[in-house]
This record gives sequence, C-alpha cells and structure tokens, in this order.
Amino acid sequence: RPCRRCCARPRGSGTMATQTETIETLHEDLIHDAQLDYYGKKLATCSSDRSIRIYDVDANGQHQPVAELKGHEGPVWQVAWAHPQFGVLLASCSYDRKVCVWKEQAPGHWIRVYTYEGHESSVNALAWAPVELGLVLACASADTTVSILTHQADDTWTTSKITAHQIGCNGVSWAPAYEPGAIVTSAAGSAQLPTSAQLVTGGCDNLVKVWKHDPSTQGWSLEATLAEHTDWVRDVAWAPIASSPASVVASCSQDQRVLIWSRDAASSQWSKTALPPFSSTVWKVSWSLTGGILAVSTGDNKVSLWQESLQADSASGESEWVQIGSVHDGQAVQG
Repeated sequence: RPCRRCCARPRGSGTMATQTETIETLHEDLIHDAQLDYYGKKLATCSSDRSIRIYDVDANGQHQPVAELKGHEGPVWQVAWAHPQFGVLLASCSYDRKVCVWKEQAPGHWIRVYTYEGHESSVNALAWAPVELGLVLACASADTTVSILTHQADDTWTTSKITAHQIGCNGVSWAPAYEPGAIVTSAAGSAQLPTSAQLVTGGCDNLVKVWKHDPSTQGWSLEATLAEHTDWVRDVAWAPIASSPASVVASCSQDQRVLIWSRDAASSQWSKTALPPFSSTVWKVSWSLTGGILAVSTGDNKVSLWQESLQADSASGESEWVQIGSVHDGQAVQG
C-alpha cells in the first residue's frame, strides 16, 4: 500500500535486516515507487502528486533532496535507473500514458531527454534491459501491449510492440543477458559469451508469459504461458544472476499468492513452487542483487524476505522457501 513517506532498503550486516530508515519525501500524495541507483548513492521516488523526487544518499545513509522532476500529467507509477555506463538516466511511467527518460546534466540539474507517447492507456511498469543488450527499455501498459524502446547511436529511439495480455499488462522484467549457467561453464575460457533478450510479463488475464527476441526478424515470440494464478498478476521478477543452471522467475497476484517458477535448462520446461499463502493482495516482488533473497510486498503494509532452503520438502520433493525476516509499518521484525 503506498504512503507519503518512504522506507529505504534495510541496512544490516547479516541475512536478517535489523534497521530501516524512514524518509520524509515532501510528496503531497501517495508514493508508488522508490528506487536506489546502481551505486546506492541516489534515490528516486514517484507519487500520485505527478512528481518525481531525487535524493542524494551520503556515506552515513542520510538522504538530501536535490531535485523535483515534473512533466507527467497523472500519477507516476514507477521509476527505473539505467546502468551508469549510459550516464545518470532515470525512466518513469504514468497514468497519463507517457514514458519519460530524464538525464542529470549537472549535479541536481535534470532535463527530460525523451518522451514516448505511443500507448493508449496507463503505462503501469517499466524495466531497463541488462547492460549487455544496450540502452533498451520495456514498458508494460493497460492497453494490453508492451513497448520496447531502443536508443540508437544517433541519439534517436526506435520502438516495437508486443501484444501481451488481454485487458492489460501490469508487470515486466528482463532475463539476464546470458543463458543460465553460462558464466560458470565459461569461467575457464576467455571467449565472449553469447547474449539473448528475454522478457517475462504478467497481466490482467491471470497469466505469466515468457518472450524471446529473434535477432534475425527483430520480432518477439511467445516462449511459454504459465497459467496458475487465479486473479490479476500484479508483478513479475526474473532472478538476475546467470550462474544458476536454471532460469528463475517470481510472480505475485491478487490471488494472494507468490509463485517461484524454474525452467530446467535441458528440457526447457517450467515448474513452480508456491510460497505459503499471504493474507492480502501481493503487489510487488523483487530479488536481491545476487538473486538469493526475494522481497515480497503485500497490501497489509508488510514486506517479507524469503530464501530457498537447502532442504527439499519431504512430502513433495520440491524446493522449500523459508521466511527470513520482514518489515511492518517501517519496523524490522524477526522472521
């Protein structure tokens, strides 16, 4: 559930977070997203007040407001930082059907460098592609489509679209650029690893879909449809590390469930593991940088942290996920 104050990511030395920080954001309405940049030195928040606010984060974790970005004409649902290889860039999406890309030209001085207005309804989510694929942005919209915006060498943008979900699309996430296990198997060699572009989306048709880009046709093909949720899928997140022998995706839904999907590299078949049921709508899932811990945000103002157990379930033989911590109303609590 959004609020007018922002709780920064937990800080602590162990697997269980022991401290949270509450930030007075100066927003005048509900906050919908908060994202730290690649280095954890900048924080961006967005709100129903139609604004985006930027904060510098110092070595002591203190947050200093440095900029307010205005340009959207409706609630701003989500923000996303590009990889620093491309400069200090931030993307935003809104109910106003627009996607904006913002650039910091000098400390605290931001300009809007690109606006995409090709959607016919609210743009609900967005995600930058892995850096190996270039400066590419995927945007999920309530108009049923996902747009792929690609920055070109001449500073223009090209666009393509995927018709993804009936009624609307709520979440989008990129796969790692390298195939599962590629980093481990090639560790002894020096050959450049091949890359591929894959997406996972979630929508109002209760489905999770996996898409793959074909470089020869420049088109996107549907690789898998995962139909286990019984209500709108609110978010999807592809685990970020390609050292695992399997692809792993988390999905969450208004059916109050979180499903962990795993694709076996040999058979290409997807299997699922369900976290214990939650007591309210699950709005957001997010992986840690190494993909080992999953954060789950629910409508009862709780964030819980989950980790895969080393022991499989004795009855089903499936992997088991255990809760290792949670945050409730901005306060960290044990287990």
